Amino acid sequence: MDNAAIEEMFEAVGPVTIRRMFGGKGIYARGIIFALELRGELMLKGDEESAPLLEEAGATRWRYEGKGGKPVAMPYWTIPDEALDDPDIMAKWARIALDAAIRVTERETAQRK
Repeated sequence: MDNAAIEEMFEAVGPVTIRRMFGGKGIYARGIIFALELRGELMLKGDEESAPLLEEAGATRWRYEGKGGKPVAMPYWTIPDEALDDPDIMAKWARIALDAAIRVTERETAQRK
C-alpha cells in the first residue's frame, strides 16, 4: 500500500507519519506508533483493553516463530474486515489503536521513572 493510501485510511487520527521499518512501515500519530504495514497487510496496535474488542471483531494477532520454534505474539492485530470497506468503521478502529498505543507509551514511561 502506498503512503498516500495509508495517510487517507488513518486521517481520522490526524496527520500520520510513515517510516520504513522491519521490511514494512511503521505508522505514527502524535509521534507514537499505532499501526504497521507488514508484507502488504495493515495491523493495529492493541493492548489489554483493546485486544478483546479486536478479537471479537474477527481480527487476529500477529504471531511469528521465534527461536527454537516458540511462537511470539506481538501487540498488533489485523484490521477487522468490516473496517476495510467503511471509512467510519476504520476511523473507529484507528482511534482505538491510537488510544492503545498512548496507554502503552504512558505505562512504559511511568515504569522507567
